[in-house]
Amino acid sequence: MRTSAVETAALFGLRPLHRQDLPVETKALAKFLIGKILVREDASGVLAGRIVETEAYPPGDDAAHHRSGRTRRNASLFLAHGHVYVYRAYGTAMMLNMSSEAEGVGGGVLIRAAEPMIGIDVMRTRRGIDDIHRLARGPGCLAQAFAIDFALDGSHYGAGNALWIGADESKPPRVARSVRIGITRDADKPLRYFVRGSRFVSGPAKLNAG
Repeated sequence: MRTSAVETAALFGLRPLHRQDLPVETKALAKFLIGKILVREDASGVLAGRIVETEAYPPGDDAAHHRSGRTRRNASLFLAHGHVYVYRAYGTAMMLNMSSEAEGVGGGVLIRAAEPMIGIDVMRTRRGIDDIHRLARGPGCLAQAFAIDFALDGSHYGAGNALWIGADESKPPRVARSVRIGITRDADKPLRYFVRGSRFVSGPAKLNAG
């Protein structure tokens, strides 16, 4: 019998987090997720990576997809915190997010980068590169490495599902923040969170020195 994602992750000392463990506020959630582990189960097996970079898109944010209200495309951002929101950027790159507010309030956290932990060879095959530091560095790269697609949109992060968030006994990372990357609206807001000094973080060096 195939080992489940939860059982495999447990071998690495990971424990699942539940929705009640997650903050119900966008900026708090974006910071909270730094250092936590993203776990993915699909046909290839179990993949996991430590989240090292996020961006917050809170209510009232002019750069957010939810700024004009709920639509068919962005409906997952209005689900209770802890749901998956997937969209396509630049016509090709998938982006993985988590809803971050109470039911009916638009808010989301973009998961921008992760340090690979489990399933590294699968990630290398999917990305077509060997450099471990580049496998999930940047949201499009992360989505490719973890096989993120629209089928996941609207599901919730939870143990036993295709995506869940875990934690381990690692020392909490040093979290820095900066302005967000690749946006023009509300571009001056310091809503990007990342692990200071991590080689797995994306973005220009001038932002990562914070």
